[in-house]
Amino acid sequence: MNEANTKEANANPKAGSDVKRALDLPFFATPGIFSGMTEQSLARAKENYEKLNAASGAINDVLGEACSTNARGIAVYTAKVIEFSGANTTSAFDFLSHLLGTKSPSEILQLSATHGRKSFEATTAQSRELWELARKVATETADPIKKSFASALQKAS
Repeated sequence: MNEANTKEANANPKAGSDVKRALDLPFFATPGIFSGMTEQSLARAKENYEKLNAASGAINDVLGEACSTNARGIAVYTAKVIEFSGANTTSAFDFLSHLLGTKSPSEILQLSATHGRKSFEATTAQSRELWELARKVATETADPIKKSFASALQKAS
């Protein structure tokens, strides 16, 4: 449909009656889908629609709760990252203050080696803790979704 036809269809409601809609069906043909259905098949279709609608609502509720759970987990994770950043910054400043008090190159090397070892151990422990926290958040978010989807889809069938 070109621009001129669009303006004409918008100006005159009858002008757009032959316009193709979604699924490439004419707009006026859509009600014809239901014309050959019996009362029983219409009732069955309505019942299936209601089941799917209820399942959809249940899934929507679960997804909303999962988003809330995930947001709480992300907040805890972020707080932990900030805590670790503060500890690492304090450790770096302590190292620098001790470094300024050294009197010989051997003291500098010994202090650097000790600080490097402590930093590596702290980073390893922090990474492990963050990994476990991320795994816990992912599990707490995903498990209810998996269970609810299975339950809702089972009820809908």
